[in-house]
Amino acid sequence: MRAAAHKGKVLVAMSGGVDSSVAAALLLREGYEVVGCFMRLGSPGEELDAPVEFDDRQIACDPEKIRIGHRGCCSINDAADARLVCAELGVPFYVVNFKKDFNRIIAYFVDEYGAGRTPNPCVRCNDWLKFGRLHDYAEQIGASWVATGHYARVDRGGGAARLMRGVDHAKDQSYALFGMRRDRLERTLLPIGTMRKPDVRALARQLGLPIFDKPDSQEICFVPDNDYAGLVERRVPGAVRRGDILDTSGNKVGEHEGQHRFTIGQRRRVGVALGHPVFVVDKDAASNTVTVGPRKALLRGGLVASEMNWLAEEPRSGEWARCGAKVRYNAQPVAARVRAAEGARAEVRFDEPQEAVAPGQAVVLYDGETVLGGGWIDRAEL
Repeated sequence: MRAAAHKGKVLVAMSGGVDSSVAAALLLREGYEVVGCFMRLGSPGEELDAPVEFDDRQIACDPEKIRIGHRGCCSINDAADARLVCAELGVPFYVVNFKKDFNRIIAYFVDEYGAGRTPNPCVRCNDWLKFGRLHDYAEQIGASWVATGHYARVDRGGGAARLMRGVDHAKDQSYALFGMRRDRLERTLLPIGTMRKPDVRALARQLGLPIFDKPDSQEICFVPDNDYAGLVERRVPGAVRRGDILDTSGNKVGEHEGQHRFTIGQRRRVGVALGHPVFVVDKDAASNTVTVGPRKALLRGGLVASEMNWLAEEPRSGEWARCGAKVRYNAQPVAARVRAAEGARAEVRFDEPQEAVAPGQAVVLYDGETVLGGGWIDRAEL
């Protein structure tokens, strides 16, 4: 299926999954010179003496010596799958060792939980690695483009590149890409953004790719057992600290073993029984308290965000502009308005109050299908 390369060299971030594999195949068919690249990250529990360097012919690692993310998106088995796909396509395959860079993401994750916020490491990984360090590596090998298997689109019809939602709204991943720089968006290709997941799998099978039926990753790669609290406690001595569980009137209704064990909106394993469903509606790292209440207590009318990154024209400071706002990865944009402020900050007000607006998560703003930009939620407001 190789076509004559005439559109330039593209570095494709290969995760070993079906989406990035089909992305590489499509670009090859369209006439790009494709180079497959797997990001070697590592994670807690990895054997320190295990080899971490690879070449484009074979994986120089013993899977029995690796104890990382076997079910995640960056395991040694995933690297082997990515190599097999590149061999099937007949394209070079390299692994870049970003293990030291990845430690920054793990430290961020732990620090955010310790500070009483809810982190989003996958978005940070995109910002710092996939559309950060990987672009730097692409320049080193003379690649004009970086491509991934995200369900989002880059539209260049009006001149400057615009980040768009994926056609398959059920799989849309534009929320996780808001943090890339504009200049890197110009050099980004998202080949499967116009496709739906069943069609991606069908094409992978048609092309004979060995991962056509591989399940999607459902977890954070450096927390393969989903024990987020355990990771924080292993990294931060003293994180386990008894504190009070309060109701919305400030009355003590129970105790907990550390506020890092709770997230805004949580209902299960709250640890108190009040005779009606209760949710975590707030938490305070300084006082080590967790507040619970009825579902209606989760509602917030707006938020303040920092580290705003505008991929479209930034609204004039102090002026309200209409937009759609998304405060969780698996949510849909809701009607809102935004007002930019100094210091890369913004205020967002929802037309209708929204549940579980969690500090530490991202808010991403849309104009229809176009991503305007986004930032990190500092605080939710009534």
